Amino acid sequence: MFAKKKETPAPVALATMEPPRAPVATTQAAAPVARPKPASMIAQGVTIKGDVIGDGELHLDCVVQGDIRVGKLILGPNSRVEGSVTAQVIEVHGTVQGSVTAQAVRLYGTSHVEGDITHEQLAMETGAEFQGRSLKFQRPAPVAAVAPSHVPPMPQGAPAYASQA
Repeated sequence: MFAKKKETPAPVALATMEPPRAPVATTQAAAPVARPKPASMIAQGVTIKGDVIGDGELHLDCVVQGDIRVGKLILGPNSRVEGSVTAQVIEVHGTVQGSVTAQAVRLYGTSHVEGDITHEQLAMETGAEFQGRSLKFQRPAPVAAVAPSHVPPMPQGAPAYASQA
């Protein structure tokens, strides 16, 4: 009377999952999705003699005896570059002996740079060593197409310069 009945679960029917169907093709093909390029990495124990040129991201923890020109550069704590470095963004954890040129430069506490840094943004952590000049990018001023509405008169007694034709 008070006994608990064991209920057996009803068998569950498993429906097969069909992959979603592709929409009907239209006359215009969809543009392929641009994937970001993976970063190239070179570990310590490698020495590169010569220039390194590319447009992607490069992580170096090795020795480079030459110039580097890439899209984004990250120099690890064991890296040493003997040459100029140019990129959009540069993060330095290691040593650079040469000029550094980028829109954004970040020197971490383990970095040591001997050379000029040309930049729009420069960030330095405590402990970073930098010997050289910090040069800010000079963006060209926009050209004003509007002529000045008022030209002040020449002061009395000022010499008048005649243009020679």
